Amino acid sequence: MISILKTLLHLSLLFSLLYQPAWADLVVKKSRSSICHTPESASYSRTKNFKPYDTINDCLASGGRLPKGQKNDSSTINQTAQGKSNLVTYKRSYFGHGWDDEDRDCQNTRQEVLISTSAASVRFADNQECRVTFGRWISMYSGKILFDASKVDIDHVVPLKWAWEHGAQVWNKTKREQFANDPINLVPVEASLNRSKGAKGLDEWLPPANQAQYKARFQRIVLKYGLHY
Repeated sequence: MISILKTLLHLSLLFSLLYQPAWADLVVKKSRSSICHTPESASYSRTKNFKPYDTINDCLASGGRLPKGQKNDSSTINQTAQGKSNLVTYKRSYFGHGWDDEDRDCQNTRQEVLISTSAASVRFADNQECRVTFGRWISMYSGKILFDASKVDIDHVVPLKWAWEHGAQVWNKTKREQFANDPINLVPVEASLNRSKGAKGLDEWLPPANQAQYKARFQRIVLKYGLHY
C-alpha cells in the first residue's frame, strides 16, 4: 500500500512539472537591447536572452522601452503578464536622485530656479555662490512675497507622482529626469501650500490664488509631455 502511494505521489509531481499552466512562463522579457516584450509581442518567442519581469511597468521602469510601433496606450501600460492591472508603485528615484546640476556649476536646479525667479538680486551663502539664501519671490499659489530661501519650496506644478500615474511610467529615465528639472514645471511657493497640495491633480487641489494661471500651466505641461488625465 505504501509503495502504491509513493508511486502516485511521484506521478503527481511529474505531472505538475510537465503540465504547468500556460501562464506560468508568460513573464515580460527585457532583451539585451532593453526592449520589453509582452507575450503578445511578435518577437516574444524568439527572445531567448532576457531579464524577466512580472509586469510591463516593472520592465519599463527599469529603463526598458516598448517595441517599435507599439502604442503606449493604457491597456498596454497597465497589463501584467497574467492580464491583471498592476501599476508600479511610484518612487522619487524614478525621476532622478534629487535636483540635477546638469552644467556642473555647483548650482542645482533648485538654486537656478531661485535665481531666475527672484524679483531682486539674490544673496548666496558664500563666495562660491552655490546656495541661495535670500531673494524676493512672489508665490504663484498665494501672491505672497517670500524673502528667506530656506522657507521657499520649489514645487512641481504637475507633481511627479501624478505624472507617474498618468503616463510617465512608460518614459525612459532621461525623459523622467528632464521632466523633474524642467523650469516650466517649477515654481517657488510656500512650503505649507506645497505640503497641502502633495501629489494632487487639478480635480483635487487648486491654489488659493491665480487658479486660472495654475490650470493653464498644468495643462501646458500635460500637453508638452503627452500625459493623460
